[in-house]
Amino acid sequence: MHRNFFFDLDQTLLDFHASEYKALGIVLRANGFSFSDEIYRAFKAYNKSLWLELEKGTISRTELFTKRFLDVFSRCEGDASGLDPLEVNDDFIRTMSVNGVLMDGALEFVAKIKENIPDARIYIASNGATVNAKGRIASTGLDRYIDGLFISEDMGVTKPDPAFFEICLDRIGEPGSSCIMIGDSLSSDMLGAKNASLDSVWFMPSGNIGEAMAAYDINYCASSYDELYGILEKWSSGR
Repeated sequence: MHRNFFFDLDQTLLDFHASEYKALGIVLRANGFSFSDEIYRAFKAYNKSLWLELEKGTISRTELFTKRFLDVFSRCEGDASGLDPLEVNDDFIRTMSVNGVLMDGALEFVAKIKENIPDARIYIASNGATVNAKGRIASTGLDRYIDGLFISEDMGVTKPDPAFFEICLDRIGEPGSSCIMIGDSLSSDMLGAKNASLDSVWFMPSGNIGEAMAAYDINYCASSYDELYGILEKWSSGR
């Protein structure tokens, strides 16, 4: 039996916001719109709220993609008449996919896991668009250390739905006791792990940590890759 590490992708291994900022600016300017830090902050906040709605099952992916670009069009100087928000969204995702940005130290961290923890398997378990995730992973060299990808768009279900992890476990053919979920999001990663009865590590925690750990049955917290490596090494040897 392997030691199976399920990693969230964005803000856990890849700097999603850096890629998002760059891609949004490129796409908006290419369509004749203005772009600024203020526009990005508004896009980021609204996009986050939409992903939370998707996690709750109250909107679809198509609605999310449409709404986020209709909203940003309304904030920019430029002419949106004749533009299809879904086509602009597709351009945005493609642009992000070739502009991956690693979190500082992420590549060295996953290499250390593969080199030093016996029978380690690293999987990506992420909500998002497949082409976006695969492209950014490949553009950063992270793909050399990944044993498999579980992306919500391919799977037809999103974290925190326990069905997401049921599919993961079925595909790797190993029990939940051999797996641990690592991620930054309480609402998808930690709640997903709780719903699927998996061990979990909350990476880069903030706010009332003790309250969150109790509410989401979180096993560990880590504020750096060094701290996270120590936790995963101990977890692996203690199974």
